[in-house]
Formats: sequence, structure tokens, C-alpha cells
Amino acid sequence: MELLQDKQKKSFAALKGDFGWTNTMQAPQIKKVIVSVGVGKMTKDKGRVELVADRLAKITGQKPVQRGAKKAISTYKTRVGDLVGYQITLRGQRMFDFLNRLVHVALPRTKDFKGITAAAIDDVGNYTLGIKEHTVFPETADEDIKDVFGMAVTIVTSAKDKKSAKAFFDQLGFPFKK
Repeated sequence: MELLQDKQKKSFAALKGDFGWTNTMQAPQIKKVIVSVGVGKMTKDKGRVELVADRLAKITGQKPVQRGAKKAISTYKTRVGDLVGYQITLRGQRMFDFLNRLVHVALPRTKDFKGITAAAIDDVGNYTLGIKEHTVFPETADEDIKDVFGMAVTIVTSAKDKKSAKAFFDQLGFPFKK
């Protein structure tokens, strides 16, 4: 199994002919990975909120930051600054460690996994993936099943457009649907 950082280094040589790149700095690179979890109705139960933060720290290897509400919305009974979720920004070696576990371990463990959709690549080359259950990560698989939560993983790249980002993710070995 080849690691993603090694594949990223080789991506320029593999893609330069398709896109006419002449400099290695033109090739896309992964800049950061943002993992976010909304706590929603769990905010009343402080134990569950702390459990989410703890499991997120186990999965990513980094302590999550609390995110507060930007607006007060009476329908949802939120006020400005109320806890609405957790977010972690991963860079460097932790980012590659997390992505390697995501691509090679967690995604294949997902129930009825047939691949991820390429339609989630936005116009500036970033990819956002929703994970329904955090238990696909081996760090938390032995935990209690009743407190399952989902998360969003955004992979920010330096790709200029959707086409080069898709080719870059294919080169890295992301399991897209055929």
C-alpha cells in the first residue's frame, strides 16, 4: 500500500502531459483537511457532547475546537455563541495520516460501500465527503453503538478547477464510483 504523500509527489509526472504543466508547482497538492461535526440536539446532554469531542480527538489525533452559533434563531432555540458543533483543521503529517486511514481503512469498512461520488468536487477543486457513522474508524469501533454521529470531511487542494482536481484525486487512489 503506497501512502498518499508519496503518490502526491508523483502526481506531477503522471499528470503533466494531460494538462500541459511545465513546473512542479502547477500540480495540485492537498493543503488541509477540515473535519466537522454538528452536535445539534445533543447540546442538552453535556456527557454526549464531551463524548463527541473525545471520539473526534481519537479519530484525528488532534483536539477539536468548539464552534458557536453565528446567529440567534428562535425556531431552533439557539443564541449567539451557543455550541453547535466541533471542527478540526489538519495539516502536515497528521493530515496525511488521517487521509491514509480514511481512504484505505474507513471507507472500505463502510456498509455497502461502492465508491464515493465525484460530483462532490466543487469548482475550485475541493472535495467534501459526508460520513454517516464515526464507527467506521478503527479507533472508535469498540465503543458503545448508541452514540453514533456523522461528520463532514473537506479536503482542500490547490487545484484550479474541477477537471484537474478529479484527475489528481484519481491519481491519489480515491475510490470513486465507476
